[in-house]
Amino acid sequence: MVEILTSAQMRAVECAAIDSGAATGLELMECAGRNAAAAMLEHWGLDDESTGTALILCGPGNNGGDGFVVARVLAARGWAVTVGLWGDAAKLPPDARENHDRWAQTGIVHPLSPDLLAAAGPDTFVIDALFGTGLTRPLSGGLAGMAGQLQGMSPRGCIALDAPSGLCLDSGRVLGAVFPADLTITFHRAKLGHYLGQGPECCGRLAVVDIGLQSTAPTVGGGAVLLDQSVARDVNKTAARHKYSYGHALVLAGGVGKGGAARLAARAALRIGAGVVTLGCPAAALQENACRLDAVMLRAMRGPDDLTRALADARVNALCVGPGGGLDARAAAMLRAALEARRPTVLDADALTLLAQGAVTFGALRQDVVLTPHAGEFARLFPDIAARLHDAPARGPAYSKRDATCDAAARAGCVVVFKGPDSTIATPDGRCAINAACYDQAAPWLATAGAGDVLAGMIAGLLARGFPAFDAACAGTWLHSQTARHFGPGLIAEDLPDTLPRTLRALG
Repeated sequence: MVEILTSAQMRAVECAAIDSGAATGLELMECAGRNAAAAMLEHWGLDDESTGTALILCGPGNNGGDGFVVARVLAARGWAVTVGLWGDAAKLPPDARENHDRWAQTGIVHPLSPDLLAAAGPDTFVIDALFGTGLTRPLSGGLAGMAGQLQGMSPRGCIALDAPSGLCLDSGRVLGAVFPADLTITFHRAKLGHYLGQGPECCGRLAVVDIGLQSTAPTVGGGAVLLDQSVARDVNKTAARHKYSYGHALVLAGGVGKGGAARLAARAALRIGAGVVTLGCPAAALQENACRLDAVMLRAMRGPDDLTRALADARVNALCVGPGGGLDARAAAMLRAALEARRPTVLDADALTLLAQGAVTFGALRQDVVLTPHAGEFARLFPDIAARLHDAPARGPAYSKRDATCDAAARAGCVVVFKGPDSTIATPDGRCAINAACYDQAAPWLATAGAGDVLAGMIAGLLARGFPAFDAACAGTWLHSQTARHFGPGLIAEDLPDTLPRTLRALG
C-alpha cells in the first residue's frame, strides 16, 4: 500500500529534505519541472524530436516556479512557449523568482489575462501552474472567469501541476471554480484530493513523478493509505485445515420475500473463504431460502432467544446484520441480541437505520464491529458530520471524506466503511485507508442494487476467518471493486460472489 498525503504532509517532507541538506528548494523545483515536462510528453506520445505550442499559466507561489521550469524545458526542445503570470514577480518566493528570472532571460513573461488565454488555439497545450497544493481560498474574480473560459475551449490538452487550480488537495472539493485538466502531474506522492470527492473528475488522468525525496514517515498527521493488492495477500487459503478452522459466519435475514439481500451476503461470505455460513431467518422464510441456497446452511430464528441459542455455539464467530432485515420490533431485538453476543459483527443496511433511530446506541458497539454506510445512511447516522461535507467550503483545507470517516469512527467506537467510488475506511484511533475505484481502477458497474449487501458479506466472511476488523474491511472493500472490474459491463449483484474466485486466483 502507498501512503497518500495531505498538503501539509507534503510540505513537511520537502522541508525535511531541505533542512537536512539532501536537496535545495531550487533543486527540487528543477527536478519537478523537468520530470513534469517528461511526463506530459510521454502521456501524449511525443518523442524528443516532437515540437508543439504551450501556454503556461504561472501562479504567485512555488507552483508557478515549477511552471517556469517547464517553460524552459519545452523551449529548449524547440517548442513555442508563452508564459502568463498571475501576480507580481517581485513578490514571488525566492526559488520561484529565480526560475522566473531564468525564463525572462530568453522569453517574455506576460500578465495572465483572458485575452492571453483566448489566444490558445486547438494545437496548444495549456499548463496550469497556478496554485498546486498552496490553494487556501476559493477562486474568484478574474481567475474564476478564466477557469470557466478554459472549460469552454478545446486546446490540445490541459495539464495541471500538482492539482487543477481550484481543487482542494486535502479533500477533493472545489473551492469556488476549477481549471479543467486532462492530465494532472503530481510530485513524490499522490494527495488525498486526487482520490476523494470531485478530485478524479477534475484531474482527468493522474501521474505521480519522482523528485528524489526520501520516503519517510510524515511528521504531520492526516493522511491515509491507498489500498492495493497487498491488502489481500493473506486472503487465499494455504493450510490444509478443516472447515471450522476458517470460521462460521451467521447472516441474519428478514421475513418472507425479504431474503434476497441476506442471501447475497451469505454467498459472499462463503465465497471469500468462511468455512461455514448459516443464514438465520423466520421459520416462514425457510422454504424460500432453501430454494435459493445449497452450501449455505439455514436456521429458523423467530426472535432474539433463538439467536442467543445459536450463539451458544462458540464456533459461530462472526455476524452480518442488516441486509433485508427489516425495521420492526423483531429486527431491533435481533440487533440488540447480536451486539450483546460480543462477536465480530458487520452492520449494514437496515441495521444502520435502526442504529440511527436509536434501537441501540453507539455505546453498544466495539472495535470489532464494522459499519458499512453509503452516503445516505452515513447522513442518518452522523448528521452533523455529513452536514460539514455538504457545506460550501469557505477556504482550504476543506473538510474531507477522510476527516468525516475518522470522526465517525471515533464517535461510534468501531470501524467505519464510508462507501462510494472513494470508499474510506477508518478506525477509532485514526487509521485510515482509501479504496479509490477511479482512474484506471474505476468500477462504475458497482452502482447496482445489492452490491453493498455483497460487500457486507465479504467483510463478515473475513471476520469469521479471524481477520481484524480494519483488515477485513480493507481487504473486502478492495476485493469487491476488483471483482466488479473483472466482470465488467452488465454486472448485477448476483455476479459478484460467482466472480470472486477469479479475483482470488489472480492474487496468486
